[in-house]
Amino acid sequence: MPPRRKILVVLKGYPRLSETFIAQELLGLEKAGFDLTLISMRRPTDKKRHPVHDEIRARVVYLPEYLHEEPIRVLKGLIAGLSKPGFKALMKRFLADLKRDVSRNRFRRLGQALVLGREWPDEGEWLHAHFIHTPASVTEYASILTGTPWTCSAHAKDIWTSPDWELNEKLGSARWTVTCTRTGYDHMRTLTSRKEAVHLSYHGLDLARFGHFAGERSDRTGSDPDDPAFILSVGRAVEKKGYDVLLRALALLPADLQWRMDHIGGGEELAKLKAMANELGISGRIVWKGAMAQEDVLDHYRRADLFALACRIAANGDRDGLPNVLVEASSQRLVCLSTEVSGVPELLKNGENGLVVPPDDPTKLAEALEAAIRDPALRKRLGDAAEHQVRQYFDYHSSIRQLTGLFEAEWQKAS
Repeated sequence: MPPRRKILVVLKGYPRLSETFIAQELLGLEKAGFDLTLISMRRPTDKKRHPVHDEIRARVVYLPEYLHEEPIRVLKGLIAGLSKPGFKALMKRFLADLKRDVSRNRFRRLGQALVLGREWPDEGEWLHAHFIHTPASVTEYASILTGTPWTCSAHAKDIWTSPDWELNEKLGSARWTVTCTRTGYDHMRTLTSRKEAVHLSYHGLDLARFGHFAGERSDRTGSDPDDPAFILSVGRAVEKKGYDVLLRALALLPADLQWRMDHIGGGEELAKLKAMANELGISGRIVWKGAMAQEDVLDHYRRADLFALACRIAANGDRDGLPNVLVEASSQRLVCLSTEVSGVPELLKNGENGLVVPPDDPTKLAEALEAAIRDPALRKRLGDAAEHQVRQYFDYHSSIRQLTGLFEAEWQKAS
């Protein structure tokens, strides 16, 4: 087996509570023997960390988040870049991109790539980007500048909000690209002639962290005002999560149905959603808990009666891939209600191991919520089937084995 090379992993921000699936993958690669250095384009803003972040040994290097904040560092990157063999090719590519995307963001990615090219931490021998939008731009520019090969993990928003021309360019120059849903995989394969270089790789879960829950689920039916059914939702308060749809669905539930909901997560739309809940007359039944550590989220999965996430396609095309929280909740025998968006149907089959309704349809969502609340036996049957699905097909070790094979195949070619 050839020696494993030093990989510089380019991330938009690190660490992030909402991207534990990435941290889990990084830890898995370290355990598989890979030597990583993390290159973050932004500094962390979350006040809490997940336990997995503390287990990752890789050093973190932060690029200038805004070029004007570290002008000397950027200038040194530019001066050093002038003497590199790939500088002319980089500028040619940058100018071609700039014609199609005239933005400050484009200049920022160039500046960050030049800084990375000059500082080049830990003698990196390979570049890997998480997300095919801005992190892949920095990574590809650094690859052109230095001649270092690069690969990419694409996810959800980054695929669906990137223009086709840019995806085509990046898919053409990356050695390979993996993505975590069948819909993203199929879409990217339509945009490149190198279809063999696009791979489907579900993130999965570290099932050691989400062990089997052997406790009893409640038999609540929503009939007892003193013991209402417990609905849980975990996700950022952003358009694609569909929380306005969920609130409208909750407001449509029959008056005699007793329920309460906890929401876990941050997001820019929290204030608007709280105001909406108040207008709908349901604010007294909802607790907005903000971001929480993973162990606290796990405790909520185990105490809840059902999990709801009303995924939708946002106006700008942004959408989820396969939300990791649905996999997490399913692993705990918690029945999930969600929508027919992106990779959700790849995990949940309506009436088999979950309840799945059309997006942006509060009425259908309310009907599914009521059915699950009133029928504990249904919740148990679907929850048990969901756990079986996760433990059979969504173990993250499968993804790590696949990534290991992809990296090693490239390095064998180069040896």
